[in-house]
Formats: sequence, C-alpha cells, structure tokens
Amino acid sequence: MTTIKAVVACLALANAGYFLWTRGVGSSESGASPAPAEATLKLASESPAALRAPAEGAAQAPAGITGSAGGAGEGSAPAPPSSGDSPGLLSDVKRCISVGPFRDVAEAAHAASTLRGGGYDPRQRVAEGEVWAGVWVYLPVTPSRGVDQTLAKLKAAGIEDALEMPGPNEGTVISLGLYSDAKRAQARVAQAQSLGFNPGIADRKRTGDVYWIDIDLKPTDSVLKPADLQEEPGRIVRLEVKACPAAGTS
Repeated sequence: MTTIKAVVACLALANAGYFLWTRGVGSSESGASPAPAEATLKLASESPAALRAPAEGAAQAPAGITGSAGGAGEGSAPAPPSSGDSPGLLSDVKRCISVGPFRDVAEAAHAASTLRGGGYDPRQRVAEGEVWAGVWVYLPVTPSRGVDQTLAKLKAAGIEDALEMPGPNEGTVISLGLYSDAKRAQARVAQAQSLGFNPGIADRKRTGDVYWIDIDLKPTDSVLKPADLQEEPGRIVRLEVKACPAAGTS
C-alpha cells in the first residue's frame, strides 16, 4: 500500500512538473521579444520612407547624400561667392582695344602721343592689311565725249593733274586726284561740276604694312572715338576701334 502511494505521488509530481514546464515555455515564447535582425547598411533611397516620398523630394536631397540639419552634407558643392565678396576684382578687369590702321609711322606716333597725354599706355604694332589711302575723285568717260577731248578741257581749266586710268568698274576713267582732306576733295568736285562734268568719288585703299595701337581700358574708361586722334582739322579719318588680337596673332 505504501508502495502504491509512492508511485501515485511520483506520477502526480511528474504531471505537475510537466504542466509547469509546458506553461513556462509557452509564456516565454509568447512574451519574449524577437532577436534583433543583423544590422545592414542601406542607401537613403532604399528606405521605405524614401520610396513613399514624392518625386520632388529627390530634388531637395540627392539619393545617397545626407547631411546634418544645420549644414550641407559632405557631397554638397560650395555656394559661389557673391559679387559683394570682392568688390575690387571687377574694377580691376581691363579691356584691350586696338585703334587703327594708320598709314605710316608718323600718323601712329602722333596718335600714340595723344593717347599718352590722356593717361593711357599705348603699344604700337605692325601688321599686314588694308589701309585707307584717301578719297578718289574721277570722271567716267562717256561715248559722247572721248578721253582726249575731256583731258583737253580739263587742262584748259587748270586741272593739270588729270590722268587716264582704270576705273572702279573696270572701265576707263579720268582721275582728278586722291585726297585725304575733305575740303580739297569737295573743291575738286565743285570745279569739275562747273565745267559740266558729273564726277564720281570712291574710297581708295592700299595693301601692305599698317600700324595699330593697342591700349588697355578699365571698365570705368570711356570708349575712344577715332576723331579724337585726328591729326589735322578737316582731314578724313577712316580709323577703326576693335578688340585686340589674341596672343600670337596680328
């Protein structure tokens, strides 16, 4: 009898222990927090919030580049300096201009002297090109009046320097002179008109060595006018003002 009681007691204890053990495992499984997942590196664009963000959000923060709220990220470009950062830089910028072409050294030297007196530092250079030679006054030869008859009439009126030569349109004309002075050219035109002729005028140029003057202008300097370099009052000026040639060219 005692043996039976002992066996029953052992079975009861075993059942109670099994019951307590099963309850403990179940509660531990239901109440325990899951083990943390292994940490992995992800780009900002791979996060769920980034995938749900509107398209315009990408323009505000490029994918994969993040920074603190108080400053730019490591990948952000520095802001360009404003014009007020260095006010002296713009005022020191110089422009190089060329004035010319001059027909000879004397004309170029006179212009350089005038510019030097105005506070500039002129630099003279020689280049190949065309230069204005003067205003040409001429008479077209008409079928009603031949060359010999026209020359005889001109010489009788005191125009001794009239010459027959090729004209601007590959025809024969009678030259009445080449003038760099506007008043002298106009006087010769009026003289030919008083004799019943209808003279023509044209600019003449020559090719060869010409002279240019280079000067540096600051932004505050006014643009030069070719007439300011005129050597003689009333003289016809055909000068240009343009940018200096690049280094190594003329």
